[in-house]
Amino acid sequence: MNLLFPLSPLLVTGFGALLLMLTEAFGTPRVRAAAGEEVVDAGAGRSGELALGAAVVLLAGAVLSVAVWLAGPAASPELKLLEPWLVFDGVALFMSFVLCLGGAFTALLAGGYLPEHQIDRGEFFPLLILATLGAQVLSASGDLLMLFVGLETMSLAVYAMIGLRRGSARAVEAALKYFLLGSFAAALMLFGGALLYGATGHTDLRGIGQAVASIGQPESTVNAGLVLLGLTLNLVGLAFKVSAVPFHMWTPDAYEGAPTPTTTFMAVAVKTAAFAILMRLLLTSFGDERAMSWGAGWPPVLALLAIVTMTVANLIAGRQESVKRMLAYSSIAHAGYVLIGLVATMRSPIEGQASVMVYLLTYTVSTAGAFGALILCGSRGAEAVSYDDLAGIGRRHPAAALVFTLFLLSLAGMPPTAGFFGKLYIFRAAIDSELYWLTVLGLLNSLVAAYYYLRVIVSMYFREPAPGAPVATPMRSGLVTGALVLAAFLVLAIGLAPATPLAMALGSLTGG
Repeated sequence: MNLLFPLSPLLVTGFGALLLMLTEAFGTPRVRAAAGEEVVDAGAGRSGELALGAAVVLLAGAVLSVAVWLAGPAASPELKLLEPWLVFDGVALFMSFVLCLGGAFTALLAGGYLPEHQIDRGEFFPLLILATLGAQVLSASGDLLMLFVGLETMSLAVYAMIGLRRGSARAVEAALKYFLLGSFAAALMLFGGALLYGATGHTDLRGIGQAVASIGQPESTVNAGLVLLGLTLNLVGLAFKVSAVPFHMWTPDAYEGAPTPTTTFMAVAVKTAAFAILMRLLLTSFGDERAMSWGAGWPPVLALLAIVTMTVANLIAGRQESVKRMLAYSSIAHAGYVLIGLVATMRSPIEGQASVMVYLLTYTVSTAGAFGALILCGSRGAEAVSYDDLAGIGRRHPAAALVFTLFLLSLAGMPPTAGFFGKLYIFRAAIDSELYWLTVLGLLNSLVAAYYYLRVIVSMYFREPAPGAPVATPMRSGLVTGALVLAAFLVLAIGLAPATPLAMALGSLTGG
């Protein structure tokens, strides 16, 4: 019984998903069938109430994550019973808060988007909560077996969420492409885990770390070659999940073909969970001096990934005509910035990890707001897809343009928004680790990224639609508006009081 409170963030999402599934299955459809047809989907016409239920469950998970964090994991010694399978430390609770927050934004956005675009399918919301639960388990995994369970729980639900629009060939293609490549990446990770087990005799991350640290000692029987190959395969699999170049090929098509709320969840929650377990894997299993050295460890590999990811994604994003596809490449570029923070952990482990955690929080609220603003700017038949579609919307619908501008400025790293301090902490950690050249390249890439963010703002405020061209018309939805208000509040609150999330991240790492 003493485990109920410290495990409440997981329990509330798990039982909430089951409860919402029953609510969706046994409810009464709120749409009328056409003559001679039968409504077989019990969730039809009920997206609003199901979205509110999902948002309440996920926000409760976020609140409970903070409550357990404030009480302190050390106050619940029973959590040791879950180790090594689940490690519910301060980092896991911080990531659980970010994941539940991102899931709640997705639920609210879907509550307005799905009925507006006539894909009102109630199964979306239980799938969303189950995907969030898988992401929470993934971020708290302390064992390779639990890592795989969390990864597949999250991924399988996301595959179905991408293909929700069954009549769209683009959505089906996106779901199939993500499924095939995701399965390939999962197979690589599973094979890598098998190699690590064969080399070390452990599946728990801490045990693997102790075995790796013993390499070179007289009594060690660990095969260094198998360990290196296992690490490589796991890095490739997780690089796929975070959309790092050159493992990003699925991202633009999947983001563009999926319903925009699903794209939002993939951009914020899937990426956050993947970075959380990547950080835990590297620092727990490969955190000794040799594995973290610049000469023979993983930091130079991640540094190269960061440079290529930022540069390639930003250059391609600037050439896109679809705003949604541009945001997809933007999310790839942000993965490169987070990789800089991971590289910085080689000399500044606490500051590097804290910068990654804060960046993922600021990125979540900014990206969820940006996709939400894109949803708000277009209704069915008058959707906001390209830059031309948004031309003149700043004059016709100033409120929608204003919130979109705020989130774009945050993604670009402009003060006093949350995104500015997210990048500031990342670059400061890199400077503290004497990675000056990596910091300079990150700053230059931020300047390149500002071009395509400002391009959207210019289209909204300083251009008018061409005669006869399609004009985006904002939709009306209290749920979408509520999500944008909450996201805007957090973007400004974090920007005006940036020390608070940083102190929470540092406290999660130091136990303070």
